[in-house]
Amino acid sequence: MKVLMNNVSRETFRLSTPADAPLIQKLAERIWWQVYPSIIGEAQLRYMLERMYALPTIRAEIEAGVEYVLLSLASRPVGFYALEHRPETARLHKLYLDVDAHGQGLGQRMIAHAAERARDRGARFMDLTVNKNNQRAIRAYKRAGFKIVQSLVLDIGQGYVMDDYRMCLPL
Repeated sequence: MKVLMNNVSRETFRLSTPADAPLIQKLAERIWWQVYPSIIGEAQLRYMLERMYALPTIRAEIEAGVEYVLLSLASRPVGFYALEHRPETARLHKLYLDVDAHGQGLGQRMIAHAAERARDRGARFMDLTVNKNNQRAIRAYKRAGFKIVQSLVLDIGQGYVMDDYRMCLPL
């Protein structure tokens, strides 16, 4: 994957490698603590970070073919997304942007970048799940053309659930 750069904002997208796992983990922890305490509470936040962002977990996902794409702004990492390519539908597993970088259109460009990568691999749709109480993210996904197609409550262990919407975007 070539590095793409926008001369106006000096943003770059870069496909990560297993060596980037510590950077992804650090970004996830910083962003999650900015966004999720009021949505899922601190205990569930800690549980999910430990489960989803342990270094072996991130490395294993990358090695299994999940594309983690890092976004940097003026050479400073500010976000990432993770995209799993499947026949017909690509799954956008993660899309996180530092709160300090909100309001600059970067989230929409991340979605567009992921959609382009999915389309290039033959996907006709891209889907994701988002917490029902994450209204800012839901609005952003709807602006990008996603539609809510399903309501989900998934048991993730230790008495916690993910209370999400599944959203889908035709490509």
